[in-house]
Amino acid sequence: MPQPVFSVIIPCYECEATLSKAVRSVLAQSFADFEVLLLDDGSRDCTRAVAEAFAARDPRVRVLSHANRGVAATRNRGIAEARGALIAFLDADDWWEPAKLDVHLERHEADPDLDASFARIAFVPDTPGGRTTLSQVPAGRLSTRHILGENPVCTMSNLVVRADCFSVFDGFEETMSHAEDQEWLVRLLAGGGRIAGLNRLLVHYRTSESGLSSQLSRMHAGWRSFAYAYAPQREVRRYEALYCRYLARRALRLPGWAAPALGYTLRGLALDAAAFLSDPRRGLATALFSALAPLMPSRLRRRIFA
Repeated sequence: MPQPVFSVIIPCYECEATLSKAVRSVLAQSFADFEVLLLDDGSRDCTRAVAEAFAARDPRVRVLSHANRGVAATRNRGIAEARGALIAFLDADDWWEPAKLDVHLERHEADPDLDASFARIAFVPDTPGGRTTLSQVPAGRLSTRHILGENPVCTMSNLVVRADCFSVFDGFEETMSHAEDQEWLVRLLAGGGRIAGLNRLLVHYRTSESGLSSQLSRMHAGWRSFAYAYAPQREVRRYEALYCRYLARRALRLPGWAAPALGYTLRGLALDAAAFLSDPRRGLATALFSALAPLMPSRLRRRIFA
């Protein structure tokens, strides 16, 4: 079989309710030269059956299964099996705009030295009354301070990587279950890799109280497990303040998370108030809404927060 341009890697773990929408968003891409690797990480529900139904209808789809090993190991297996020159990651509860692969391919062809690219994200709540918010893309190439701070890549569903990068920078750290994507991005940048953003909305990211996205304390612990190895002591408090601001903003988008939002805000201000309050729209607004959130109805807070 000829080598596809893209390999799309979708880790699957008990995602029977959301997998179909994710896969359909790939199969609907305007650029069609890709393979899809659906990696079942030991699911006990009907995830594998859903995946195999897609494989039976489309030869570009392959299903691989193994005993439960976690998302980092599952992505690493997908990387090892991938045949494409570019690898695009998608989580099984997210979905793409139809131009996703086209836009990324154009960016990589225009800059062959680029190692990875990302775009804007729509954060879509899976509960009624929530407001969809959009991420921002910094100008120019990313640095470690971007990833250690508020991480504009945000999710692996937003990342396209040259496949040969993984032979240089290795795969994801399999001992980590949270922030393993940030650790890999920082490792890439620390080693001289290049990441740039695209100012296009290409990814829809489902926010859920029950998913990994809401396990903010574990995300924070994962961040702390590697951040101090990559940043000078004099700077790491500033980065952690920015990361606490990021976690506070994530918490404000979730129902029932007003108290954690205030907690992350207070921690960030204690670490480095100037860093936390930098960028009035993000810093001051986050501090203000975190202070008011416990007094506001959850639906109203999620509707007005941006």
